[in-house]
Amino acid sequence: MNSWRNQEGISFISRIYPVRPDTLNNAPQLNELVSKKKLARNVFLNLFGYGIPLFVAVFTIPVIIRALGTDRFGILTIAWVLIGYLGLFDMGLGRALTKLVAERLGSDSSQQIPALIWTALFVMLGIGTAVAIIASTTLPFMARELLKVPVQLKNETYTAFLILILFTPIIIISVGFRGVLDAYQRFDLTNAVRIPLGLFTFIAPLLVIPFSVSLVPLFVVLMAGRLVAMLVQMLFCFRIIPDLRTNITIHRSLLGPLLKFGGWMTVTNIITPLMMYADRFVIGTLISVTAVAYYATPGEVVTKLLLISSSLMGVLFPAFSSTFENNQEKTISMFSKGVKYIYLVMFPIVLAILVLTREGLTFWLGTEFAIQSTLVMQLMTVAIFFISMGRVPYALIQGVGRPDITAKLHMSELPIYLVILWIAVQRFGIKGAAFVWMLRALIDSALLYFFARRLLAQPDPVRPPPLLSGPIFSWPRILLLIAGCSFLLLIILFRVSLSARLSLLVLFSGIHIWTGWVFFLDLTEKEMIINALSFMRLHKT
Repeated sequence: MNSWRNQEGISFISRIYPVRPDTLNNAPQLNELVSKKKLARNVFLNLFGYGIPLFVAVFTIPVIIRALGTDRFGILTIAWVLIGYLGLFDMGLGRALTKLVAERLGSDSSQQIPALIWTALFVMLGIGTAVAIIASTTLPFMARELLKVPVQLKNETYTAFLILILFTPIIIISVGFRGVLDAYQRFDLTNAVRIPLGLFTFIAPLLVIPFSVSLVPLFVVLMAGRLVAMLVQMLFCFRIIPDLRTNITIHRSLLGPLLKFGGWMTVTNIITPLMMYADRFVIGTLISVTAVAYYATPGEVVTKLLLISSSLMGVLFPAFSSTFENNQEKTISMFSKGVKYIYLVMFPIVLAILVLTREGLTFWLGTEFAIQSTLVMQLMTVAIFFISMGRVPYALIQGVGRPDITAKLHMSELPIYLVILWIAVQRFGIKGAAFVWMLRALIDSALLYFFARRLLAQPDPVRPPPLLSGPIFSWPRILLLIAGCSFLLLIILFRVSLSARLSLLVLFSGIHIWTGWVFFLDLTEKEMIINALSFMRLHKT
């Protein structure tokens, strides 16, 4: 028996969310999905969706720290990491859904999509339940022994994390529904959930604190928000795929493609967050949760800069999946533009943060935080630049169906990184952790470009201008060289006066604007910028 149908479920869902006949068989065409206008709109929506919660976090985090104290806030930051990490225990099926659904949209095989989705969701439910059971058995050791939590907070930490773990199936299923929306390039609907959920993550503590500073009710409220978000995503999927409500089918034959892609994605999904966030757990183990707060608080801010590259990567991943087999020139063009745009946007932002880190932390969190966290924030900011530059080749490798490459790469990196991280934290504290994190980001990004070039079978998919042509030069190498030298120079000169640092910022920004305009932007892009500026000027007058 290759399929299973739940007629009762069909009847119930149809009653609460009736099918509109005019929306049947309305799968979008490939050209519509990857048009320039559509992609640009989706990038903006993603940027907006990631950016609003970041803006709110800047104002709410200091209030939360003062109310909860650094110990409880350190535990809360670990919980925020775990919430994101649990969503990655989906056996890679969320990403697999995005790729396989996008492929079927690109090859006009949309009739297979409902069965593909329900098969994946059924497996994800089982995975979420299994992860929750396993995690609950290891929780007492982690909450009471592994982390250096103050004695009076050990039981509270255990109960709070237990609540989080019980919601694991909800978090994992939510990843599946979001993957479907991404495949359809419906980032308007994705962000209709992401924005309220992101705001709720930082506002929920403020709602709970007047009644209790305990982490237990706070975690209950946070998880309730996740449940509501999952239900809304499900209804959005029913809206864009009417057959999904009436064709609740599980096909065993679809498990192979899902698990083949998802298996390698699972390796990446487990290892990547470990390399992103293991430093916090090592610091909590070797030093204290207070040190985690000094390390993680600026980290929470600078990692939000990844919203820029994530906004683009989320759009490019299904676009690469849809075009690679039938229109590789389009794939190469999107890859080239993706690298270029991330560099042009990220470089001046990172320079500004490096120059103003000390003053910014003092104003935001006080002198003590600035003393402890200034160099940490600078090193992590440089790391975020390298990670951002690596997001486009990462999306390409995944989108064309080679998750094994990134999985094997990260499997090789992880043990080396963890050993060096442990030694660095023991000898140099949180500053050593930040430096090792930056070094790992640089090496990982360079390797991702190497493999992306091989997949596209191009000498260099991001072609340099004639002035910089030759075997030594390529955009990734040029960009990383310029950025690295500038960042190191600013960090070395950090002790100079603020006015001198601002002068350097103006100088580097001017050079960046000039080189970007002369060497990076083509005529069409220059015309778009000029037209946009003219429109803004006319609108202002």
